[in-house]
Amino acid sequence: MTAETAAEFHQRVIDDAGAAVRGLTVALGERLGLYRALHGAGPLTIDQFAERAGIHPRYSREWLHAQAAADYVAHDPGAGTYELTDARAAVLGDPESATYAAPFFTALKALYATEDQLTEAYRTGGGVGWAEHHASLDSGMGSYFLPGYRANLVQHWLPALDGVTERLAEGGRVADIGCGPGHATLLIAQAFPNAEVYGYDYSEEAISQARENARAAGLADRVVFEVAGADGIPGGKYDLITYFNVIHDLGDPATAARQVRKALVPDGVWMIVEPNAHPAVADNTSPAGRLFMSLSAVMCLPVAAAEKGPYALGNHAGQDALGEIARTAGFTRWRRATESAVNAVYEARP
Repeated sequence: MTAETAAEFHQRVIDDAGAAVRGLTVALGERLGLYRALHGAGPLTIDQFAERAGIHPRYSREWLHAQAAADYVAHDPGAGTYELTDARAAVLGDPESATYAAPFFTALKALYATEDQLTEAYRTGGGVGWAEHHASLDSGMGSYFLPGYRANLVQHWLPALDGVTERLAEGGRVADIGCGPGHATLLIAQAFPNAEVYGYDYSEEAISQARENARAAGLADRVVFEVAGADGIPGGKYDLITYFNVIHDLGDPATAARQVRKALVPDGVWMIVEPNAHPAVADNTSPAGRLFMSLSAVMCLPVAAAEKGPYALGNHAGQDALGEIARTAGFTRWRRATESAVNAVYEARP
């Protein structure tokens, strides 16, 4: 392998710097509906886009230039037009698409804003709690995961768990722990109208957003959202307890696992959805893997460390570490039920 020169590595870092700044333009595009304004509109001039998007023409020009330079938006210099192709609209402009990723960038506001606290945490070994972040972390991360949940949860993940869809179709009780803004919780309630569905999160902001999402979906009378932590699950026994990208954010995942074991009916199921990442650094070099590693360093590990538990996992502990937590809590059956490019789905049973 040819050794990389300093000039080559410098260019790679400059590319990453450009991507970091471009992330803010994507966040603006998501918040202002700019990609959605381009979606399906065909080629637009700067002024046509400004009118369609409802923004000032001077900023319309600058934003479109940034998107064209990044090759996110196609530019025809002769005609002076800009266009979002269907393929790129599926990622940036169509909220119903399974590959829609624009909401992630709106969470950057929250992550960058806690840089001072994070610096101190690195020095002292402390953490940065979820509640210390701006509310955009709840909404941004929740909306980022939603397309994947919408494409996989009911169609693939729940059917991969033995007998769960049949039980929920007949009724059953579900608790979604660490539900955030409630997207996965509401998808389960929509798919299984006979089931009792509850969403719990220790973040009051997240529960507020979840209740609003339930009202918007017409499910406020069927889904209960309450503030509660993983260290104590309210209510009676549940047939299914779900953890969507939660266990790695806990300072004491072993105690949380024991709480799940206590809250399940004797033949209940604990469904754990985690990043499809690996404990070995060399196995996390895919685009998704690189994203997970960075998120673990600036969000997941600090959030868990803030709880001052016995240990914090990070988001790539791997299947064996998670399985050991389940077994220590009294679960006797553990398996990797299915996966997607982004998530791994595990099934634990008493």
